[in-house]
Amino acid sequence: MTFEALTISLLNGISYGLLLFMLSSGLTLIFSMMGVLNFAHASFYMVGAYLGYTVSRWVGFWPALVLAPLAVGVLGALFERFALRRVHKFGHVPELLITFGLSFVILELVQLVWGRAAVPYALPPQLEGPLFTLFGTQFPRSRGFIMLLALLMLLGLWLLLTRTRVGLVIQAALTHPDMVEALGHNVPRVFMLVFGGGAALAGLAGVIGGNTYVTEPGMAAAVGAIVFVVVVVGGMGSLAGAFLASLLIGVMQSLAVALDHSALDLLAWLGTPADASTFGYALLKLKISQVAPILPFLLLVLMLVFRPRGLMGTREG
Repeated sequence: MTFEALTISLLNGISYGLLLFMLSSGLTLIFSMMGVLNFAHASFYMVGAYLGYTVSRWVGFWPALVLAPLAVGVLGALFERFALRRVHKFGHVPELLITFGLSFVILELVQLVWGRAAVPYALPPQLEGPLFTLFGTQFPRSRGFIMLLALLMLLGLWLLLTRTRVGLVIQAALTHPDMVEALGHNVPRVFMLVFGGGAALAGLAGVIGGNTYVTEPGMAAAVGAIVFVVVVVGGMGSLAGAFLASLLIGVMQSLAVALDHSALDLLAWLGTPADASTFGYALLKLKISQVAPILPFLLLVLMLVFRPRGLMGTREG
């Protein structure tokens, strides 16, 4: 791989990784504050993309960038208030099942309203075209905007959780809910707002990810598993860990896709070419770009075996 191709692949990987962070940060926030693994989180991402598409047709993309995540946040808060809260007392399994069921309900509703085909969710004029040209290759403005927005979101979350009274109440409600309740704060309402805020972050990622990539009913399934990989690799409940894991997985996949080499090429370069009759020859013949989609899951397995608490997690599993 040339230096030029490496640089472009790194930039693409960082932009994709930051989009993953925007999506996984909401899930991390919900889990760290409530202990709930929300299987419908990627579905909120999909709803954000479709609402962003619809609202942008009415009032433009920039108002949709605010209105669509707010609408997704309200939907998430209502789900927590009237559904998730009712099963919370029965333990984690019912919570997983109800969010798992919600993901299918959202998928069917999206297909009923917007159809089964991809919708023409286009970039606004301000985000079309290249941000800059590097070594003759153009880097899109839309990906630069994703990077900027993700970094601003990370800064905003850090300031909210560590420098505001609201953030202190949220963190205290996690570890000492009875004491927070005794001080006059409504702990169930705090959890409802946390769940709604996490859903809104997923919706925000959908608004900018839907027109940068594609908006179609399979988009939630395409990123849902990767998001859970990010959360586990980063460390359950660790926002900083989710940030590092998102960048790691984004860059790893981007570089892997760009590498058109196989283990056979490496053996040939070392001067020991493999015989076609050798056991596992078909695996040696696979190019790195072909196995790129499974690399995050391989990383997940290795992390669970050697470091179950993740990169920066404080709890195991």
